[in-house]
Amino acid sequence: MRESIVLPLKAVGMDAIALVGGKSASLGEMIANLDKMGVAVPDGFAITTTAYYQFMKHSGLETFIAEQVATVDFNDILTLRRAGQKIRQAISNTRFPHELSEQIIAAYHELSQEYGQEQTDVAVRSSATAEDLPDASFAGQQETFLNVRGPAALIDAVRNCFASLFTDRAISYRANFGYDHFSIGLSVCVQKMVRSDLGASGVAFSLDTESGFKDVVVINGSFGLGEMVVQGAVSPDEFIVFKPCMQAGFTPIIEKKLGVKDKKMVYGESSDERTKIIPVEKKQQQHFCLSDVQIMQLATWVRAIESYYSDKKGRWCPMDIEWAVDGLTNELYIVQARPETIHSRKDHNLITSYSIDHTDTAKKLLKGIAVGDKIAAGKVNILFSLDNRLITGSEFKPGDVLVTDMTDPDWEPIMKMASAIVTNKGGRTCHAAIVAREMGIPAIVGCGDATEKLNDGQEITVCCAQGSEGIVYEGLLPFREEQLDLTKLPAIRTPLMLNVGSPSMAFQFAHLPNKGVGLAREEFIINNYIKVHPLALLKHKELQDAELSANITQLIQGHDNETDYFVNKLAYGVGKIASAFYPEKVIVRFSDFKSNEYFNLLGGKYFEPTEENPMIGWRGASRYYSPQYKAAFELECKALLKVRQTMGLKNVVVMIPFCRTVEELQLVLATMEEFGLRRGDNGLEVYLMAEIPSNIMMAEEFSAFIDGFSIGSNDLTQLTLGLDRDSSLVANLYNELNPAVQRMISHLIKVAKQQKVKVGICGQGPSDFPEFTKFLVQQGIDSISVTPDAIIKTVRAIHEAEK
Repeated sequence: MRESIVLPLKAVGMDAIALVGGKSASLGEMIANLDKMGVAVPDGFAITTTAYYQFMKHSGLETFIAEQVATVDFNDILTLRRAGQKIRQAISNTRFPHELSEQIIAAYHELSQEYGQEQTDVAVRSSATAEDLPDASFAGQQETFLNVRGPAALIDAVRNCFASLFTDRAISYRANFGYDHFSIGLSVCVQKMVRSDLGASGVAFSLDTESGFKDVVVINGSFGLGEMVVQGAVSPDEFIVFKPCMQAGFTPIIEKKLGVKDKKMVYGESSDERTKIIPVEKKQQQHFCLSDVQIMQLATWVRAIESYYSDKKGRWCPMDIEWAVDGLTNELYIVQARPETIHSRKDHNLITSYSIDHTDTAKKLLKGIAVGDKIAAGKVNILFSLDNRLITGSEFKPGDVLVTDMTDPDWEPIMKMASAIVTNKGGRTCHAAIVAREMGIPAIVGCGDATEKLNDGQEITVCCAQGSEGIVYEGLLPFREEQLDLTKLPAIRTPLMLNVGSPSMAFQFAHLPNKGVGLAREEFIINNYIKVHPLALLKHKELQDAELSANITQLIQGHDNETDYFVNKLAYGVGKIASAFYPEKVIVRFSDFKSNEYFNLLGGKYFEPTEENPMIGWRGASRYYSPQYKAAFELECKALLKVRQTMGLKNVVVMIPFCRTVEELQLVLATMEEFGLRRGDNGLEVYLMAEIPSNIMMAEEFSAFIDGFSIGSNDLTQLTLGLDRDSSLVANLYNELNPAVQRMISHLIKVAKQQKVKVGICGQGPSDFPEFTKFLVQQGIDSISVTPDAIIKTVRAIHEAEK
């Protein structure tokens, strides 16, 4: 009876999964092999499946359980809940065999002594396994018990873990996959608790969970015990770290998003209340749960764990990891690690994209965190609980959109019927998000007030195809689904780059065939992420506008000050795009707002003139050295310095837009140098937008001060033809294929090649007109940059032109 009942974690590894389950096996593997790399894992012991089988044999419940399962109609949720409850109750009421409990309690006392305590606090986690099904996944189906102290409480927790093998979800899962209920065993992992109730905890992935992009570590975290993050009860902070630059000693934190951490789970004050939920102080809510040093330490460990398991398996093995920071010692620990199972099995040569036309005219009802990249439409069905009225399924029809506060495993039978899921709470790693990914349906989590803003029966479209932000639109909007097999695209010689505006789409676009980014526009980041005029950030306190100052104070939460906010936000946006396409060049254009566009930013009315024709007014290069704007340009330079020097993303090339004269170019270069950006330093290249006739006619003179030209065909066409492209009265004359425009481009390419300066194009022309692409290839252009949706037709046009 004593054989293999209890094993110390350090004595087990991945070869013992059938005996101790995935949780204990993975923890033991890390303790034995990653400790020398500095990865800290709390000690503990595993109660083996042998103990479970002996307990069940002793209980004599197998016949009773089989009878109860036989009564279940799996199309009727009520019968499932009734049978599950009876089985769990019977197991929980069964007396624990003395010989088993004796060994478990002895191991507990030994663990307590190791940590210098009489009765130490432990987490008791169950893990289902099957000897002949080592790759079967039973993740999240069984229970976890936190802050368990003392022999009696431990034995109760173990017994309840055994009972949790028969949760409604677990019974349904096994029935769906044809698993024998009695061939599945259960191991229990007993692990020393980390006092994250006084610190922070969360999850981390060694890839981007939405796009499958391999080169990042994504971290979600909140204050207190980690259950709040997993349950989706809070919207966690999110941090993203770029793996390749970590190796070179940089600090490539390319994203920091402040969550809504208004409550946390902490230790309870009695054995009857092991944990409790308390509010988080307002001041603490405004701080990130991890410091930059902790973020980098955790990312380094995640990378080490991924590398170890990939080597062990002989293939790439992305990891899903749980972490905790002890508030007493401020030390970081890894408390769980398991292989990620969705993107690691995906064929990235097959790309499915979803899109909605005319989103600019559709009414937006809600925003939240997008899960997946799909689109779905249906009628709203708001559920607050699974009461008897709802669990029959009569009020939830297949294809409805489930709208709720948050979900847990009991909701899964309903979730399987939904076309999409929308929740008030949660982050990218909450229960609703994990299940939506597994089921392949779109979800938008952390919306805040979805159950208030949406109405039962309302027709909506749930869109997760526009980056990390999910949007709920009014009505049933038509959408398109397109499939692309990258292996079937023809090979081309002309480098094809992408125009990328949104950082949130960068990781998805990275899977497309490309040679980098030909145009990354700062305006998109400033407009959508920063949301305030840079001069208003710097000078709002002088303006005596209480409402403006209140809005800015709200925006900059989590940052040291206004300057820090602008620099970090812009650096994160640029850094995300640069990392997605690393080590290929990413050409980042300095801001090119026109005065009427800057006016619309928060606080812009105090700093922008009213111009008769902003299109050819105070824009681009003319702002950067101007005394009225120079302080704002300094923020842009600081952000790009951070991207290149702190993050290590030296593939970033800077580009100067709308520069009218050679003398103006020299003024801009001198201003950049004043703010730390000097051409040639650490390989910094400077490109010039060729979009004004003077850029073409004086190309030889401009070439002496730059590393490349990028043709902006939109402005070049309107200025060559002398028309306003925003005017419908002359829109019929606007044409990039006009001979005058083509002669300008041809001349620039010729001069650039003579001067040994690169020349590419980033305007709209190649995206819209295959014949224009053919002309560019014939002229010998060095690169063509197009919008991602034009990739297929542009590759084919280039291929035809190169024949």
